[in-house]
Amino acid sequence: MQSNPIGGDAGHGGDGANGQAPAHVLVVDDDPTVAEVVAGYLDRAGHDVARAADGPSALARFARRRPDLVVLDLMLPGMDGFEVCRRMREQGGPVPVIMLTARGDEEDRVLGLETGADDYVTKPFSPRELVLRVESVLRRARLPVPVPGTSPAAGVLRTAALSLDPAARRATREGAELALTLREFDLLAFFLRHPGRAFSREELMSEVWGWDFGDLSTVTVHVRRLRAKIEHDPARPRLIQTVWGVGYRLAEPEDMGAGGSAGAGAGRPPQDTRPAPGAEGVPDTPAGASASSPPPRSPDPSPGSRRSARP
Repeated sequence: MQSNPIGGDAGHGGDGANGQAPAHVLVVDDDPTVAEVVAGYLDRAGHDVARAADGPSALARFARRRPDLVVLDLMLPGMDGFEVCRRMREQGGPVPVIMLTARGDEEDRVLGLETGADDYVTKPFSPRELVLRVESVLRRARLPVPVPGTSPAAGVLRTAALSLDPAARRATREGAELALTLREFDLLAFFLRHPGRAFSREELMSEVWGWDFGDLSTVTVHVRRLRAKIEHDPARPRLIQTVWGVGYRLAEPEDMGAGGSAGAGAGRPPQDTRPAPGAEGVPDTPAGASASSPPPRSPDPSPGSRRSARP
């Protein structure tokens, strides 16, 4: 746990409830000062807050009463936040998780998202910012909540082997239900509403996350996780395609054949999602992988892949 993890507004009062129904929020942090400040701000925002100081007690509280949202510190004693998040996901239910991570630890942020966290806040942080993130995630998690690009009366979205019901927040692939996190569901819904259109990661962050700033690797990780759940071969995606130098797009319905393979229905060869030699951008390959080895992940499509949309 790093020193001074809370920003300069920690001593001021909260802004009060914003009209949302109260939520049950579980705050998991071994630093009593951080936990007390975060719990106090969430309480003043109208939420019911439970606290835990380590992984086992957090999992016990989670099993005893399922929260509406979890604020989870990464650096916990014994069982770290990654393992706690994994175990919460294994217990089932799309409970949103916001992970607290140290500033600059991009690998930790990415790994947190890959283990199922819906969002992250870096330390030191503003408690007001955290409350805003909590309420933004809660708005999307609650039912009935229209997903991006839909109206409350919108029907089921379908394309090829995929089907998504915005009202029930249920998605299937070839009839089998998909275990999607909150953000993965919203991202897939947005793509399904705009087939064939390419979106930059900045646009996806704005439209799906509702942010005009943030680490763009958040989008990259969610696209990768979504591909792992909907593609037959995530290393060579046919549904969510990379548009090199731009971003991502969902293949047009007429370009999808049986089993959801893009490129099969229109007589065109499948899209090569790998960058051409010397192409601009940063390949999305794991640390330590050689440039000559075949990448297990699709490339990060846009130049300057490690920058944020706004500092």
